[in-house]
Amino acid sequence: MISIKSEREIKLMREAGKLNFLTHEEIKKHVKVGVTTKELDKVAYNFISSHNARPSFLNYEGYPASICVSINDEVVHGIPSNRKIQNGDIVSIDVGVEIHGYHSDAARTYIVGDVKKEVRDLVINTEKALYKGLSKIKEGAKIGDIGAAIEAYAHEHGLSVVEELVGHGVGTNIHEEPDVPNYGKAGSGITLKAGMVLAVEPMLNLGSRYVYLHDDDWTISTDDELPSAHFEHTVVVTKEGYKILTGEINNGEKEN
Repeated sequence: MISIKSEREIKLMREAGKLNFLTHEEIKKHVKVGVTTKELDKVAYNFISSHNARPSFLNYEGYPASICVSINDEVVHGIPSNRKIQNGDIVSIDVGVEIHGYHSDAARTYIVGDVKKEVRDLVINTEKALYKGLSKIKEGAKIGDIGAAIEAYAHEHGLSVVEELVGHGVGTNIHEEPDVPNYGKAGSGITLKAGMVLAVEPMLNLGSRYVYLHDDDWTISTDDELPSAHFEHTVVVTKEGYKILTGEINNGEKEN
């Protein structure tokens, strides 16, 4: 069932979104060569906890950490460990925050040191693809409009779209209906209504779209071992467009 959030609920989700943004800003200070992914996880846990909130991912369906840290060919759900970040890595970090019983979800991919131009372009264009998808959001639009815009932009820039992983609704659960694919046909799917809260999250690959699940039952990597990038925002649908809940103190919102 797809829920329409009340003004009270959206206000609470703004708080969760603001803290998500601030958590990313805190993590960003520590993303550098030689730092372990487990250290980044500790930074996130301590920061979120210090604000009387909870990491949404910790113990979610058995997930053992507070954030997901996926490096290079890892698409999503990388489990923090003693692995050290190296020069030339791209590091995707996914953060979920729960406060007052409501969640927010946002991801960024960071470039560490010197990377090839094609890898830098992958990261830049994945973030741009996110905003191409968001630009289609408003009351009366179709869910397929989002994915079609992301897919078209990805293909225009020689990137492939992971189809097994999709965006989703957000609310009192971190994953709610509806699914928000990063591919599809414009004009298809459910009709968006004001008050829906969605996490839109393109995961784009430099090589083929195909992925596999590691033995840890969480980490997902590209089949061809080429890099993947991931960007995500939690947004609320409005009559005129959308508002980003996980942006810069919520000033990153846009209405179209």
